[in-house]
Amino acid sequence: MDFRLSVLDQSPISEGSTGRDALRHSIDLARRAEALGYHRYWVAEHHATPMLACTSPEVLMGAIAAVTSRIRVGSGGVMLPHYSPLKVAEVFSLLSALYPDRIDLGVGRAPGSDPLTAFALQRDRRQAAPDDFPQQIAELLAYLFDRMPPGHRFARLAALPGRPHRPEPWLLGSSPQSGLWAAEAGLPYAFADFINPAGAEIARRYRDTFTPSWLGATPQVIACVSAICAETDQEADRLAASGRMAFALLHQGELIPVPPVETAQRFLAARAAREDGVPRRRRAVIGAPDAVRRGLEAVAAEYAADEMMVVTITYDHEARCRSYALIADAFGLPGARP
Repeated sequence: MDFRLSVLDQSPISEGSTGRDALRHSIDLARRAEALGYHRYWVAEHHATPMLACTSPEVLMGAIAAVTSRIRVGSGGVMLPHYSPLKVAEVFSLLSALYPDRIDLGVGRAPGSDPLTAFALQRDRRQAAPDDFPQQIAELLAYLFDRMPPGHRFARLAALPGRPHRPEPWLLGSSPQSGLWAAEAGLPYAFADFINPAGAEIARRYRDTFTPSWLGATPQVIACVSAICAETDQEADRLAASGRMAFALLHQGELIPVPPVETAQRFLAARAAREDGVPRRRRAVIGAPDAVRRGLEAVAAEYAADEMMVVTITYDHEARCRSYALIADAFGLPGARP
């Protein structure tokens, strides 16, 4: 295997359970992922949804880093337009001091929510927030790496509490523009294939236009892919029904917790029988271990990925843990056991 394997956790809330249950499951899965030999464990940021529990990745990161010792822990990601770059820099500087050489700061531009929720997250609601993401990125990096120009009015604010430790920054995206920003800034780039499966060309353009900088001399690409693995193709496909139903309703504006498999199967069967058919699916790698390995290797080849990050949503927590264990075993990760 010529790429690393990592985990993206969206902290799914299953029907009949609570957000607290989902967060405890995230901490449990992080422990297991470290034992299996995964390289990173990133947690997402989503707001105002009954399906996903993590509204504050930095809080969950602290809890996960405290119960693990080797795996890198990061945000996948912090939705920077909601926040002050200084506040984000201070928070991640503090995490880096507490857990040296283990903290990743993945930042994104997407709201992680609907427009109304994004507006509610603003401190000043007299007008829409400015669209100044590149400037936010530049300010954030200047704080983290103490590169604020001496005469800048914020220069003294770069005395962060975690020095000399700092997080490893990544730019997240699912669009061509994010790849251009990452290349221009010389940042490593994580692409959300589970949102946009047409990212291979975006990743190629990122590599071709990458500008070496004080942040890094060479481009780095993570491709984040949706995957579910089980002992058989049929069982994996059965487990995937829960996510398919939840995302089908999401496209219609209806937010629900992750439904039980049987409920989802009935919903999908009824939907397929209607004239409009089943809605277009996002790309997902689903099947038995050998099939999932081949699928992930194929996506990695498309992106020339240095790392593959797997996001898995199932109704049952143990099924999700089992999926990651089977994938680890299929790729021969150091902690995996037959």
